[in-house]
Amino acid sequence: MATQPEKKCPICGRSADEKLLPFCSRRCADIDLNRWLSGAYAIPARDDEPVEPDEDQ
Repeated sequence: MATQPEKKCPICGRSADEKLLPFCSRRCADIDLNRWLSGAYAIPARDDEPVEPDEDQ
């Protein structure tokens, strides 16, 4: 049976802890959470449709 490749922490690159996947420690998990909350990570958005002017104006 093939073994699973070792999972790496996305923050520091060390081996991930099974209890804290995908992170290796609570510290790395908190760093990631802070990046999300501070806006360092962002999901890109694009405008597919042009904005139509309001008819009330």
